[in-house]
Amino acid sequence: MKFAQEFKKSLQQEGFPQKWVESAIPYGQLKKCLKKVTRELDELGLDKDTLAQLAADQSAATGPFSGHHHGWKYDLNGEPSKSNHLRPKLTVFVHLRNGVAVDATLSPSTRQFLSRIASDRRSSIASAAGIPDGQEATSTATAPASIPDASSADEGSEPEDAAQSLLDLQPATKAPLMLRKVEVPLVFDTEFFDILQTDVSNLDILQGQEQEKLKGEIVALGQEITKVSKPSNGKRAKDDLAKWRDIFELYLDARIFFSNRETDHGARSSAQATKQLQWFQEQVLQRKLVQGLKLQPSREAFNKFLNVNAMLLQNLKFQEINQLAITKILKSMAADCSISLLKEFDKRTSLGVAKTFPVAVHSEKLLAGSVAKDLCAQVSSEIISMVPQLDDYLCPICFAIAYWPIRLKCDHIFCSRCLVKMQRKGERFCPLCRGDVIMAAGMENFDAAHAAFLKEYFPREVKEKIKANELERGKEIFGPDYTDRPCSVM
Repeated sequence: MKFAQEFKKSLQQEGFPQKWVESAIPYGQLKKCLKKVTRELDELGLDKDTLAQLAADQSAATGPFSGHHHGWKYDLNGEPSKSNHLRPKLTVFVHLRNGVAVDATLSPSTRQFLSRIASDRRSSIASAAGIPDGQEATSTATAPASIPDASSADEGSEPEDAAQSLLDLQPATKAPLMLRKVEVPLVFDTEFFDILQTDVSNLDILQGQEQEKLKGEIVALGQEITKVSKPSNGKRAKDDLAKWRDIFELYLDARIFFSNRETDHGARSSAQATKQLQWFQEQVLQRKLVQGLKLQPSREAFNKFLNVNAMLLQNLKFQEINQLAITKILKSMAADCSISLLKEFDKRTSLGVAKTFPVAVHSEKLLAGSVAKDLCAQVSSEIISMVPQLDDYLCPICFAIAYWPIRLKCDHIFCSRCLVKMQRKGERFCPLCRGDVIMAAGMENFDAAHAAFLKEYFPREVKEKIKANELERGKEIFGPDYTDRPCSVM
């Protein structure tokens, strides 16, 4: 199945909003325009085989022009302007003697076309130099051994370029072989990239709008979850808080859209994200976490949370399918994948835009980054962070909850027992920042507000830490056989 058919089928089957479908890359329209580009090059005698031969011959050239490695150059932004639209330009480097193209591998029609273009340019330079019509130009200058690289040569660069052009006008029985830069006028490649750039820009606007819409929903959902899980709202809210903590812990473990593990670090594809999202939902059901939510608003908030993730996944799929139509499939894809539009542009024209288009095109969202990445970061900051996770409040020494919390001058927090142990050992420096603050810490460093927060959001863990501290202190006073069991009256 051709890529055009697969592209259309995917747009229809994924359930994208109609507005999205209408804004997708117009693959069919671009393919028709591509045929015009191919026909235009063929009519000029610059079919893909000719361009490939020019490049091959020039790369293998020896002698005075051996330092020049390109038979032609295709610049997607050949005429930079304030407009975001690309202005492609094809420049061909051809060997001339007495104004006649002599590249043996060129067809007669191609040599005639390039000679005429070069002749027109030579006549304009001669006119600018004040040489009357019909009179040959003369010059005492000698021909250069080589010319600058194509990247530094320019149609308007003179005097060296003009001097070279005047040399071509000299009458000589053995005229020097010159390498002329000829700019080939094309029409339909500009039309092709105008359409493509316009649609990329429109997709950027659409994705920006969808991103803002989702941001609003994420913020609202974070506020809703904060409200329903606030411990001060009663025992049922406290129970729901514990369930939300378990749900979000599972969500972070799922790494649905991004992974920070060494084995699979980076952004997920839509297929991977779909698999991970399904795993998350299955684990939530198996552990009966939703059934454990006591408040109806909590269950409704969970459904909204799933819906936000589904919309994120849909955005990722839409971005991927359009990237595939433009650039992604330009990389080495599996043999059963159809070539993309730009690869077909290269295949039909040999102009080599596969690597240059993603760099030259103006795109702030579709090609420059991932909307899903930005929104996932907001999910973490606006939703998941609304339910405090235990890992964020552990003492970095004992890895239990940092209660009673002592905030040092360097702003790092340790539990009181670990701080006392460090002081007894005579340790002066903070284990995290190496600041000389340990011995100066006392009860004035007790963070009462942080202690109240821990008691409110982690009551079970705080009770366990207090119990563990009392047991450890008892062993220090009464010996290692001390236990906290109730006393028995004999």
